[in-house]
Amino acid sequence: MVELQAIQAESKTELYAAISVQLQALLHGERNLVANAANTAALLFHSLPGLNWAGFYLLDDGELVLGPFQGKPACVRIALGRGVCGTAAAERRSVVVQDVFQFPGHIACDADSRSEVVIPIISNGTLIGVLDLDSPHASRFDDDDRTGLERVVEVFVAALPSG
Repeated sequence: MVELQAIQAESKTELYAAISVQLQALLHGERNLVANAANTAALLFHSLPGLNWAGFYLLDDGELVLGPFQGKPACVRIALGRGVCGTAAAERRSVVVQDVFQFPGHIACDADSRSEVVIPIISNGTLIGVLDLDSPHASRFDDDDRTGLERVVEVFVAALPSG
């Protein structure tokens, strides 16, 4: 069992660097996608301030299906190209939304969510799914979050059997 330390950071860059180090230790030697996604979601949910949801949607038969997460119950299936998650998956790019009510086609799984960041998970050129974080605060996420979470996804992918 890995004992995680409380993260003390003076900047988002330091915070995400510390999270990435803890995530590497947490995932070390484990190759199961579901187990690693569950621990990644829990680490992010409990390490990042201002979240109300952190988790995964995994590609299954051409659509995103709810995977391990922390937060309120969520939408189970999302079509590629629909909402923030489906857009990030279809376009294979990270999407930061300052105000979800201004995002065309936003899917409101939790009416309390105001901002969102979604990072596609790609391993060896294959889309695996997306990492999705929501906040009840508008403008919670910025480019530093996007960059930090892209690094978190790199650590996650490296732990996969094909990573």
